[in-house]
Amino acid sequence: MNIPQSNFKPLEPILTEYAKIPGSLITILQKAQEIYGYLPKDVIYHIAEKVGTTPAEVMGVATFYSQFRLAPIGKYLIMACQGTACHVNGSERVFAAVSEYLGIESGKTTADGLFTLENVACLGCCSLAPVIMINGEAFGNLTPEKAVSILKNLREKEEA
Repeated sequence: MNIPQSNFKPLEPILTEYAKIPGSLITILQKAQEIYGYLPKDVIYHIAEKVGTTPAEVMGVATFYSQFRLAPIGKYLIMACQGTACHVNGSERVFAAVSEYLGIESGKTTADGLFTLENVACLGCCSLAPVIMINGEAFGNLTPEKAVSILKNLREKEEA
């Protein structure tokens, strides 16, 4: 099969350490995603070969868990909480405003590669509801206008 090749060198120490340990596939995939930012197809094939399983099995694990991404994400990963506290406090309106401003739906990345938007079950920041997290930083007590303002500031910063 002719698959474009990623640089596997940063992955090799991880495979050396974990490939022969039963039940370590999730750990390998987590560490691979830390390296590449997502799980490229050729990396999945390479992991399967080194672990001694099929690409279908590796892909099955990668697609089962929502933590894994099979496509590159934007510079800013926006996670919009949809947990109970956020829902009760208006997260649907916040998400709708963010989605409309960016012109994308959950799981998608803007054409300029700047933003990726994801709905998540809970961010654990219930006292800040409704909340979004951008690259690990929580923004809480949001209104649709506040959320869009945060994104506009990030976009302006990038354009400057």
